[in-house]
Amino acid sequence: MRPPKPPSRPDRVSLWRYGRLFRKDILSAQPARLYRAWMAEFRTPFFRSFLINQPELLQIVLRERPDDFPKSNRISEGLRPLLGNSVFLSNHETWKRQRRIIDPAFEGGRLRDTFPAMQAAAEAAAARLRQSGQEPVDIEPLASHMAADVIFRTLFSIPIEHETAAQVYRLFRDYQRSQPILNLAAFVPMPRWMPRFFSRRTRQTAKEIRALITDLTSARMAQIEAGTAPDDLATKIMTAADPETGDRFSTEEMVDQVAIFFLAGHETSASALAWALYLLAVSPDWQERVAAEAQDWGEGTFSQMSQLRLSRDVFREALRLYPPVPMMVREAQCTEQFRNREVPKGAQIVMSPWHLHRHERLWDRPDDFDPDRWHTDNGRSCQRSAYTPFSAGARVCPGAGFAMVEGPLLLSTLLRDVRVEPVLDREPVPVAHLTVRAKDGIWLRVSRRQD
Repeated sequence: MRPPKPPSRPDRVSLWRYGRLFRKDILSAQPARLYRAWMAEFRTPFFRSFLINQPELLQIVLRERPDDFPKSNRISEGLRPLLGNSVFLSNHETWKRQRRIIDPAFEGGRLRDTFPAMQAAAEAAAARLRQSGQEPVDIEPLASHMAADVIFRTLFSIPIEHETAAQVYRLFRDYQRSQPILNLAAFVPMPRWMPRFFSRRTRQTAKEIRALITDLTSARMAQIEAGTAPDDLATKIMTAADPETGDRFSTEEMVDQVAIFFLAGHETSASALAWALYLLAVSPDWQERVAAEAQDWGEGTFSQMSQLRLSRDVFREALRLYPPVPMMVREAQCTEQFRNREVPKGAQIVMSPWHLHRHERLWDRPDDFDPDRWHTDNGRSCQRSAYTPFSAGARVCPGAGFAMVEGPLLLSTLLRDVRVEPVLDREPVPVAHLTVRAKDGIWLRVSRRQD
């Protein structure tokens, strides 16, 4: 089955038209040749960028020499009002210190501790979905609600119905609508002191979100000092010390980290879950296999997650076809030679999971939905060298393991109870802003499975 894919733009367009297309949707703004190219160069009056798909180049940038290719500040400009100097945006020693404090909270043993909260959110989501009628529903908002519930339960031990959690969730949706992925600084190099031209709504919404997160963080700090704090992710991170310096996160630093945990753990997971449900809706044979596996599994334990093999393969395939973060940008710290071409210092190095995961010279039938591919020689080879839904190397997402428990668990728990079907004449059109979503939503019919 070949699921929807956005059209590509003509190979050559003016910089002005490219900017307009990029602001509207970064996927359809790219030429079709990127699905076959090992490297492509883009020149503007302000900077040069190189998109790389060749596995050997990705190995250099992501794994072998990550310090020589730090995250670019250009693309992150639009996120700074909300995320501050979080681990997602920071570089060099600041980033290394943040990861030393954060990473232990997401180790396998610690994930076991979060599993009951994650499972409670999955059961709550299944209960809500069972109440859906026969009318078509947009599954994207429902997936966002589910993913947000997982984050609040595992991070702060509160459900999405909690007053503060509900406010953060509502304001975050407003922020997404008001702030595009590209700010003026993404096109034109600007000194730090120059105003960033954020809209008043963007600045105000970010301020309100950060104020609510500050209240949650301050309250948790007081619970930690009183010895009454629950043993959740927030407590684990706030009590963790840098093994090199002994420092802990300040309240302000913790607010930055909570903001990115919510963005990465909610927005990206919701994107992947919504697309996975759509893929199963249009692949009824696979849906029934996943449902049968889920019914056999019942309400399993963390140690039994490996039994959800089909659900994991489907979720992995959804991440391949619709990677939530479609592009990542690094910056060359010195002059390089890539494929016998000079890459100047300051050049933007673009890595596109969207194009890499559909690369015609790497994957067999790259545009097809085929969860069985992960058990073929080609699938196993590409998984090692051409599959980066969570990035790779030193800067791999610290929550990658969390996501690969959450996704299959939610998918199985939902399909254990309900059946999803596509709505005729409402095929979703993928677009990318903060994450890969559908232009007008992902509309499905949901019906309760018979016992």
